Amino acid sequence: MKGIILAGGSGTRLYPLTMVTSKQLLPIYDKPMIYYPLSVLMNAGIRDILIISTPQDTPRFKELLGDGHQYGVNLTYAVQPSPDGLAQAFVIGKDFIGNDSVAMVLGDNIFAGHGLKKRLKAAVENAESGKGATVFGYYVDDPERFGIVEFDANGKAISIEEKPEKPKSNYCVTGLYFYDNRVVDYAKDLKPSARGELEITDLNRIYLENGDLNVELLGQGFTWLDTGTHESLVEATNFVKTVETHQHRKIACLEEIAYLNGWITKDDVLKVYEVLKKNQYGQYLKDVLDGKFLDVLH
Repeated sequence: MKGIILAGGSGTRLYPLTMVTSKQLLPIYDKPMIYYPLSVLMNAGIRDILIISTPQDTPRFKELLGDGHQYGVNLTYAVQPSPDGLAQAFVIGKDFIGNDSVAMVLGDNIFAGHGLKKRLKAAVENAESGKGATVFGYYVDDPERFGIVEFDANGKAISIEEKPEKPKSNYCVTGLYFYDNRVVDYAKDLKPSARGELEITDLNRIYLENGDLNVELLGQGFTWLDTGTHESLVEATNFVKTVETHQHRKIACLEEIAYLNGWITKDDVLKVYEVLKKNQYGQYLKDVLDGKFLDVLH
């Protein structure tokens, strides 16, 4: 399976913070925002990843992440000249995807929770076996801001509506999507919506109408954050700091994920530690290598 991170957009809702930098390069506690979606794809076992961003921000992501070898992944880059919709990612990434299945995650989304990795692996398996698409639903208080899923009495998804005036549920589709290879042709044939964009909701609706959309609800124990406003940036930072302080485990430590996946060696991690040893991130890497966390050993 291939992976795509869509890290474009103009970031106007976060002005003046984003007037000279990409939203996805802003800090969430001790890491750039893009580390969080990248960690989701890595936890799903995906190693070939395309980062799509704006013409001006793409060089900044390259400077930060390079070709990804330090995390045991292969990163490539593509430009989205203007923000013409999330589904455009599959048109831009057509050659990159090739004949593979593909997962896409939005560059400003943060996912955390015990058991998330298991859910991710199941979504990969579902797409790779040609069974269609998997999206993740999450309860929100302001459903009119999102793509909303309606369920029947048995909990089966029966409709998806983008930013509805009268929402049929409080469950939105989060910014993480897994598709079989048909998504490339479906995206190519999409017509722009009234706001001139290729809508991801229209893509998901095609799978839904074909009976091929699996909606996995992220319930108690899971956290999803969409960091599109100043308030949500602060919330995300506070959440990550609180979890990391109390659980003594980092969210989205890319070197740790790569090391535990067997993609990089102990020596690779030690090199990073030497650069970062004066701060708590570097010290954490040393703790990982020293086997201070039991599940690192088993």
